[in-house]
Amino acid sequence: MSAAARARRLDESAEIIVLEKGPEVSFANCGLPYHVGGEIADPEELLLQTPQTLRASLDLDVRTHHEVVSIDPVARTVRVVHPDGQDTIAYDALVLAPGAVAVRPPVDGLDSPRVRTLRTVADAVALRSAVESGARSAVVLGAGFIGLEAAEALAQEGLRVAVVELAPHVLPPLERELAALVRAELVRLGIDVHDGVAASRIDTGADADRVVLADGTALDADLIVLSAGVRPDTAFAEAAGIATQRGAIVVDAHGRTSVPGIWAAGDATVSTDAVTGAARPVALAGPANRAGRLIADDILGAGTARAIPTAVGTAIVRVGSLTAALTGANRATLDAAGIGYRTLHLHPNQHAGYFPGATSMHVVVHVRAGDGLLLGAQAVGADGVDKRIDVIATAIRAGFAGEDLIDLDLAYAPPYGQAKDAVNLVGMVAENVAEGRLRLWYADELDEVSQNALILDVRSRAEYARGHVAGALNVPHTELRDRIAEVTEAAEGRPVRVLCAAGVRSNIAHRALVGHGFDSASLSGGMQTLEAWHDADISRILVTEGALAC
Repeated sequence: MSAAARARRLDESAEIIVLEKGPEVSFANCGLPYHVGGEIADPEELLLQTPQTLRASLDLDVRTHHEVVSIDPVARTVRVVHPDGQDTIAYDALVLAPGAVAVRPPVDGLDSPRVRTLRTVADAVALRSAVESGARSAVVLGAGFIGLEAAEALAQEGLRVAVVELAPHVLPPLERELAALVRAELVRLGIDVHDGVAASRIDTGADADRVVLADGTALDADLIVLSAGVRPDTAFAEAAGIATQRGAIVVDAHGRTSVPGIWAAGDATVSTDAVTGAARPVALAGPANRAGRLIADDILGAGTARAIPTAVGTAIVRVGSLTAALTGANRATLDAAGIGYRTLHLHPNQHAGYFPGATSMHVVVHVRAGDGLLLGAQAVGADGVDKRIDVIATAIRAGFAGEDLIDLDLAYAPPYGQAKDAVNLVGMVAENVAEGRLRLWYADELDEVSQNALILDVRSRAEYARGHVAGALNVPHTELRDRIAEVTEAAEGRPVRVLCAAGVRSNIAHRALVGHGFDSASLSGGMQTLEAWHDADISRILVTEGALAC
């Protein structure tokens, strides 16, 4: 629809036909979970346009229930099946935007009538109807963005909800230490989380189904939401000889396919990752809409159109009281691309600490080894996450290094931020790392560090007593300079690895230790990151009873 609307604005005389397989055009698919949960009460609110409004405003010939079943690239025609029969329609330019269909994993019983996807308005209406008809329990298969939105919506309507995710943690694109925070919020909402396990079968019963997991767990369900991902819906395009890669249509920088006269955009196309260069579909609304607009420019602009930008992959989701957002690459994609990087962990407040309601945002940023180029960022928090990730997404697009964030002049007033905004702080940490003033160690190195170094806990005595790493020496950072001899004696020539709650005090201690000749490093993100990273194992790692400060 973006391509069609832009084409009309560029050429008042063009004949523009839009063929849609389903019953609606231009509907708010991102809003579907919020109808399920009742926040959007009227499903009509999800219909942004209709064939009638598009004819009236843009003179577009929009035909719903018209499925393109084949393309003849030589004759430049498409064959269309509709309720009244079939037609053959000629084209000068053809834009393909078939989107994607839900992945159906090999689970016995998936054809049960209680299994629903959440891809269309009809899906959302059916799920809402099930809720209003007295459904008491639900199982959501898949803990990606849509799966978690569906789980939250069902839980807030009072259903007993379980989420099943094959990947090791919920929201698989999110880094492990942040996903642990989202998982904890799901549990707080009363949602039963089963991650790192597959659904093996669905047993259909008279009154309810039962989802049986690979570990033997059985979950009763009045309804089941299938949200295990999507795949490009491109069989008809492949049959026409249009080049694809792993089922997605290959396009150039202007959306042109391998066949002259045919363009493609959206979930069904291959996109180039702006950070790693990897070729993959990007199932996000923003890039799809912008690509459609630029394709119309290419068709009608006589070669003057801007190129479709490579995808940064910025995304966001609400889970209960938390927001999780990400942009750019994560560890998995960086490792797969062979790109060296350093990871920064910060836990800054979203606004001034003295202003009521200040809470921590948990931020993870990856910068390229060597030059510090920004590669990706993620954050989880109750407030302010969207702003910071959007700023860093802009910085990634601009080719900034991490330290360039220091110089951003961002809006500040106590209710909205800090004089040193969280984004500026990322830049300061990145610069310290790049210049060698800050050396980091990481939560996943704990076992090795415990064996080969002295762990120095520079939190207060009270914090230390509430839980500390076994064997750690407690010297509050305010006492370190007066007690440096104790550290020397305890280290016995070993490196010193410092930690505090979030990384601020340990950096102060690290600089003092370096000044006294120690081999020192500061734990990235401090205990907050350590506890989130180790999550289920944290009770094994921390000593919480009989703790005595040194």
